[in-house]
Amino acid sequence: MNISEIIIAGDTHGIEWRLPVLRFKGSDPKAPKIYIQAALHANELPGTALVHFLCEMLRRAESAGQIRSDIIVVPHANPIGAAQSHFGELQGRFDLASRTNFNREFPLISVRERDGLVENLDRFAAVEKLKRQLLHMALGCDLVIDLHCDDESLQYAYIDDAFWPEASDLAAAMEMEAVLLSDGESSAFEEAVAFAWKHEKAGEKASKLPGKLSVTVELRGRRDVYPDLAKKDAEGLLRFLASRGAIDTPVALAPFTGPAVALDNVEMIRAPAAGTVLFHRNIGEHVAEGDLLATLITRPGMADGTAEVRAPQAGLIVTRSTERIVRGRADLMKIACKTASKAARKAGTLED
Repeated sequence: MNISEIIIAGDTHGIEWRLPVLRFKGSDPKAPKIYIQAALHANELPGTALVHFLCEMLRRAESAGQIRSDIIVVPHANPIGAAQSHFGELQGRFDLASRTNFNREFPLISVRERDGLVENLDRFAAVEKLKRQLLHMALGCDLVIDLHCDDESLQYAYIDDAFWPEASDLAAAMEMEAVLLSDGESSAFEEAVAFAWKHEKAGEKASKLPGKLSVTVELRGRRDVYPDLAKKDAEGLLRFLASRGAIDTPVALAPFTGPAVALDNVEMIRAPAAGTVLFHRNIGEHVAEGDLLATLITRPGMADGTAEVRAPQAGLIVTRSTERIVRGRADLMKIACKTASKAARKAGTLED
């Protein structure tokens, strides 16, 4: 394993950020090249825990001569966000300087323009330098895994239609409980990678990308950082790498049997008013249309001081908010359904 650092100059004098990058050299130049990063949202740490154990496994595989692919691992992809502690709480999702989500506004380019990402970096702010160098590394690979987590959540993934159903092997290897098929219409990291591949040929847009994969894996909830889960997830990701020929070890995967639904089929359950949240249903439960999901105490102590939140259609509760006091229109749940939601939604990500 080779260890290097990318140094990112800060936007004020005397500050710089250091980004450790781990590399494993493969024995087969024809094997798919792998890029794995964790904690782009700096306060989402299940992926960093997974990577810690995965690197132990990769070092053992390296010693045994089993690594066929070049593998790049970035254990914590956002040193800028990791330093943003505000009133004692880590603010790892949004850049406090620009108010931009760290996983939005990646450059949408063709892979032919890859080298231009890192030219004249001094003219960019630190966060843009970080995003450009992460994307540059990823676009040199074939399989790109971006490890995130949700609030309270099942294990699931956002996978572009261009990679499905081929990517069902990842869902099977990691024993995911759902897949959300994204529309490729945002500037999030994994979709920026897919955008570059889709537009590799000038004047054309590929609809399928066999042998490629760019995916956001949601490793349950933010508090699901435990050694047993991290080791289990690392083993699952290693099985996937072996199934794609990156690791020279036999593996057999069972078919993925969970739901795979389009983003249009995801019901975003929002609070109709501000108040205290009393949840009646939990993640992993299947609900029917009209089932009571939550009660909001909007006017404590008053006879008419509550509001009910009910399921607009049947489906699987994939995520739930950890917040118990919310503003009006705050996200409460995601429910994966068999039919499209009647609620209007813009193309792109489900949340900011």
